Formats: sequence, C-alpha cells, structure tokens
Amino acid sequence: MNPTTYLLTAFFLFSATVFAGKPNVIVVLVDDMGYSDLGSFGGEVKTPHLDRLAANGLRFTQNYNSARCCPSRASLMTGLYSHQAGIANFTGKDRTEELGPAYLGRLNNNCVTLAEVLKTAGYDTYGVGKWHVGEELEPTTRGFDEYYGFIKGHSAPQWEQSYYHRYPASRTPELTYEDDQFFATEVFNDYAIEFLNQAQQNDNLYFLYFAHSAPHFPLHAPAETRDSYLDIYRRGWDVLREERYERQKASGLATDTWEFTERSLVPIEEDNNIANGYSGKQNPAWDELPADRQEDLAYRMTVFAAMVEHIDRGIGRIIDLLEESGELDNTLILFTSDNGACYEWGPFGFDEHSRKGLTHLHTGEALKNVGAPGTYHSVGSAWSCLSNTPLRMYKHYNHEGGNCSSFLAHWPKGISQPNRWERTPIHLFDVMSTLCDVAHADYPETFNGENIFPQEGTSLVPLFNGESLPERTLNFDHFEASAIRKGKWKLLKGNVRYPNKDWELYDMEKDRCETNDLVQEHPELVTALEQEWREWAVRVKVHPYYEDAK
Repeated sequence: MNPTTYLLTAFFLFSATVFAGKPNVIVVLVDDMGYSDLGSFGGEVKTPHLDRLAANGLRFTQNYNSARCCPSRASLMTGLYSHQAGIANFTGKDRTEELGPAYLGRLNNNCVTLAEVLKTAGYDTYGVGKWHVGEELEPTTRGFDEYYGFIKGHSAPQWEQSYYHRYPASRTPELTYEDDQFFATEVFNDYAIEFLNQAQQNDNLYFLYFAHSAPHFPLHAPAETRDSYLDIYRRGWDVLREERYERQKASGLATDTWEFTERSLVPIEEDNNIANGYSGKQNPAWDELPADRQEDLAYRMTVFAAMVEHIDRGIGRIIDLLEESGELDNTLILFTSDNGACYEWGPFGFDEHSRKGLTHLHTGEALKNVGAPGTYHSVGSAWSCLSNTPLRMYKHYNHEGGNCSSFLAHWPKGISQPNRWERTPIHLFDVMSTLCDVAHADYPETFNGENIFPQEGTSLVPLFNGESLPERTLNFDHFEASAIRKGKWKLLKGNVRYPNKDWELYDMEKDRCETNDLVQEHPELVTALEQEWREWAVRVKVHPYYEDAK
C-alpha cells in the first residue's frame, strides 16, 4: 500500500470511528411544568416513560434556568445568558435604543443556535413545537433543516391548527388533520416521530429540538384524560403537597437539608381582582374554600396534569421508535422545563385573557367544558405551589421555585453509574457546551461574518462520567428579580411584585428550600456578592446597570 493510500484509508477509518461514537441528540423542553410534577421528582401525574429515562439516567436536582419562557429558550438555544443573545426579559419590540443591546427582543447575530453548531458537525437538524425567540426569525433561518410548530407569541390554543405551520414554508406538510382531530401536543408528538423517521431514512446523525408548549396556558386537554385525574385533585393541594414531599424523601431527592415550606405568597397587584383578592397574601388553604370553588379548581388542575401526561405519551413513542431501530443506547436525550410552575395571577387562575381580572367560577355542566376547544384557563398560584413542591415562589422569580427545574439526562452508552441524583448546580446554557463536547463540534468565534460571544456554559460530560465540575458562579436577572449563586451561597431579591425589596441570603447546602434568610448575619458577604452580581450585570448589559457604568 503506497503512503497516500495508507493515509486516506487511515483517515476514513478514523472518521468512521468518530462518527460511530457520536450520539444522536434529542433535547426536550416543556413549558411551565413545576419542579415536582414528574413522577421521578415526586409527582402523581402519570409519567412512566419519563420516569424510565430518569431511572436509567441522571436526575439533576439543581438545574437553573432564566425564570421565564423566552429567556430560558434563548439560554438553552445559544449557550449564553439570555441578555447576551438579545432577549434580556422577553421577546417583542426592539427596545435597544431605550434600554441597551440586551433588549433586542429576539435572537441577535452575535449568538449561534444549537442547530447551527451541530450542522457544522454533520448533524441533520429538526425542530418541533414552540419557538419564542423572535417571531421575525423562522427556525430554518437559524440552523434547522425542518421545523413544525408556532413561532408567534408565547402560547397558542392547543385545539386550533391555524396557529401551527411547517417550515420552511415551501414544505408541504407531511401530516394533515381534520379540525376536530387536532390537538397540538399530540400533533407535536406525531411530528417528532415523523422527523425521526426522516432522519433514520437519511442514515445520518440527527438533532431533534422538541419544545412542547404544554402545560403552559391556555389549559387544553382531551376530556377523557382530564377526567382520569378528578378524584386525585379533588383532594386539594395541601394533602397532595405533603404526599409529594414524602415521596421526595423516600426517593432520596429531598435530604435533611430540605424543609417542607408553607404555601407561597401571591405576588402584589395594584388591581386585586387580577390576584383573585389575594394580592400580597399567602395562597389559601384548600379546606378554607367553598365546595364549588374547589370543584372548579380541581378541573383546572386535571387539565394541567393531562397535558403533562400527553407529553409523556409522546416520549414513550420516541423510546419505542429508538428501541426498534437500535438507536436508543447511543441517543443522548435531555429533558427539562423552561422555568418553574406559573402562578399567573392568583390562586383561582384566570379565564379568557391574561391580566384582565377575569376568573369564572365553573359549576354544573360548565365544568365539563373546562379545557375544551374555545376555552381559555390558567391553573393559578396555589396549584403551582403543588407543582413546585417544596420550593418557594414561581416562574418570574429567581427563588428556587422559579428558576430551578427538574432535568433528566439519558444516554446508556455515555453515562456511567446511571439511576442517581446529581446535585451539582448546572444551567440551561450548559447544554450548548455539552452538545459541542459529545458531537465533536467546534463552537465558533465568528459566524456569518459576525463575532460570536464566548459560550458561558460548561460541558456536563464529566458529570456523566461520575466526575465533578469546578465551582463556578451563576447570575440571574429577570425584570428586576435578581440572584447570584456562588458555591453554597445564593443572594436574591424579588421584583416589584415581591413584598421584600431587599436582598435575601441563603446557604443552599444547609437550606435547599430558602427558608432561613441570613442577610443580617453576613453583611460583608452580601456586599461582596452584590458587587459581583453588579459586575456581571454590566458585562451582559442589564438595564440600568450597563448605562450607569458608562
């Protein structure tokens, strides 16, 4: 064999070896699911397929996010703080002239998406579901070969297919539905299977970003699934919170550094109608409520639970497909929620439209229509206390109930010692670093002629191997709800709707559920952490700190 032939043969053998070792990747993101809603994290919702992934993978107990739908998506998608990616707080109007470059309201050109990076490593890229990183950007302009879902707004009715589209727009939809057959969560499940089938036919590595909009409001689910939960949720949130916590202790999730918390307070509203009359008060005890209100609330929560169950059914279909094709062992599946459960805006939830102060008491035959086509409901703050058991507060806040979500990693060929709790603090932006690591992808310094921010995350592969990560600092800010997590310490403060306007300090090694504020005991530490947080705020251009530092 001459030297040239030898080198070419060696190159192709090496390439084939690397290719064979790289996993397919599926990232599943759900919307507004609470910390303890999965069965593996203590919940009573039927999630057997996700629980199977949990039992055969890693269960991360301290996975941090950006406390809201779109900034969390921006961090997950780009490996950056959401401010660096252009979505400091929310998508929408470009407010850069007023507030600075972090407030573009969509992904900017100084970031790259998971799809853009993995394409450079030879992956076919597919997306399904909720986009919410800028409706000006079609997913196929940010690295996705194929996409099905909705790109406008934070939510869409699950029963109305006019909101959902195939991208690129030139594609003829592979799947069609009669209007009375359409239910978005199951359609998303169908398209996930459709795209996986396409990927397998292409015989190439693939990446699927599977972003459910469930169980975000409006609460919609088939009546049959909804009604299967009625007897459970008629028992009320107080009993169920206690039962969840007992299961968390039995599974080893909750340790002696955890504490069962009281029901969280309802954030302050100038119009108390928006908060169902509970502005600034603790969520009510279940037994204090009249029977008709309890029944209305039980129906709301049954729809929420049914939405989660339908997500799980889709995961089961994916597992079956991967097992049949022999791909399950070398497919990295990551699963998490974009934030904690959503309190909006009071213990009884809302109807028709957010922040209008409209909450209907459904009784009699009207109850059978809860979650049906043409309705619009939210679950409310008290049930969200159940969903986040035992963590405090909710989505919007950088307390643990808002910015910490369950996180599962399943990869039989890549995870040693599965079926364990992993307690290292991680962040959604670690997904980019992790996928670059396992896919042998290079994170770029420039892309399409633009400079790209260095990635903020770190690969989770050492944790997959039973090793540790170096200690690091994580920072947070969402509409003035701010926090810094440095080692065992967490310094945080709430937004304008939170009654305490000062910083709170917690020792997370001794007080996982943020019940003992140590701010008075450690004033020098508070000052140092606040200064470090402010330096970060300047670096990522949080308003007004960025402008004040000029």
